[in-house]
Amino acid sequence: MQDTNLKTTRRTLLKAAGGIALASALPRTLLAAEQERHFDPRPGDWKSYEVVTKVALQRAAGPSTVWIPLPSIDTEWQRSLSNNWSGNATKARVETDPHYGARFLVAEFDGSAPPALEVVSRVQTRDRAEDWKTRTPGTEDAADLHLWLQPTDLLPLDGIVKKTSLTITKGARTDEEKVQRIYDWIVLNTFREPKVKGCGTGDIKTMLETGNFGGKCADLNGLFVGLCRASGVPARDVYGIRIAPSAFGYRELGGKPQSLQGAQHCRSEVYLKQHGWVAMDPADVAKVMRQETPNWIKDPDNPVVAPVKRALFGGWEGNWMGYNFAHDVRLPGSTVGKVSFLMYPQAQSRGEAYDPLDPDAFKYTITARAI
Repeated sequence: MQDTNLKTTRRTLLKAAGGIALASALPRTLLAAEQERHFDPRPGDWKSYEVVTKVALQRAAGPSTVWIPLPSIDTEWQRSLSNNWSGNATKARVETDPHYGARFLVAEFDGSAPPALEVVSRVQTRDRAEDWKTRTPGTEDAADLHLWLQPTDLLPLDGIVKKTSLTITKGARTDEEKVQRIYDWIVLNTFREPKVKGCGTGDIKTMLETGNFGGKCADLNGLFVGLCRASGVPARDVYGIRIAPSAFGYRELGGKPQSLQGAQHCRSEVYLKQHGWVAMDPADVAKVMRQETPNWIKDPDNPVVAPVKRALFGGWEGNWMGYNFAHDVRLPGSTVGKVSFLMYPQAQSRGEAYDPLDPDAFKYTITARAI
C-alpha cells in the first residue's frame, strides 16, 4: 500500500585553557590533521534516498500493533515523497497527529503468524546554510508561530527554564542575538554523554534543576529549543535519522546506510523574522567534541570543532531525514499513552510494550540507499 501525502561554570575556564593543554598533549601529526578539517555544507542539488524499515516482532504470541514514523516534512530542505508498506498485517493505516501533523503507520496483527512488516519511504534532502548577509523575511503568520512558543510535557517554559533563559539573553536586542547567546551557552555548558540511552529523554527542567548538563540530542537540542521559546523566539525540534555518511569526513556526523538502528538524531530550528526558519544543531557540536577524536575535546574553538560549531549555527548537512516536529504524540491503541517524541519504531504485543531503544530484542532494522 502507499501514502503519498504525505551551566557559566567550569567549562568557561576549559574553553580558555583547553586548546593550549590539548596542543601540548597531541602528536604533531594529529594536530596537522586537525587543522585540515573542513565542514561547510552549502545549499545545492537535491539528493534522493530510499529508507527501509523492517520489523519482525519477537515473542509476539497474540494480537500486536506496530507504529512506524513516516517522513512528513515538506520544506526548502526536504521533500517527503512517498511511503509504501507490505507484510502480513491484518490492518494497516496512516494516522496523523492532530497537533503537529506527524504521520505514522499503524499496523495491526492478529497473532495467527509472526508479525512481519516492511516500510519503504522515499525522500529528497539537501544541505542548508543561512546567508546572514541577505534578509529573506519569513512568511509564517503569528497564529502558526504560536504553536512553536508553547510548552510541552518535557519543555516547560516557566520557573527555572524562564529564569535561565532571561539570564542568558539579558541585554540582547534582537531575536538573532538571543539565539546566538543560547546556542553558545549550550555549547559551553552542556556535553555529550555517551552512556545515555537512545537520544535521551529531553527533560529540560530536571537538567536545569540538577545541574546535570550531560545528555544526547533530545536533551541538548531540547534544552536549546526550550530556552529559545522561553525567551520569546519560536523554535522547534526536528526528529529524524542520519541516512548517509558525512561528505566532510566527520565520522560522528553521519550514518551507516546498511545499519541505521541507533542513527536517530533530532535537530532544531528557530524562526527569525528576517530569515524565516533557520537550522540549528548545538547537540552535534557536543558530539564532535566528545566522540570525533580519541580525546574529549573541551575547547569549542579547537580546529576539529570550530568549523562544525560555525556551520551548525544556521545550517546542517543533508545526509539526514526528518520525520516530524512533534511532541507528546498519542499513538492510537498504545498502552503507554503518549510518547515524548516519535523517531523510533514502536510496538506492543498483548498490551506489553517493546523497548524501541533495543532493536535486537524488538527485532527491527533500518537501512537507506541513494537513488
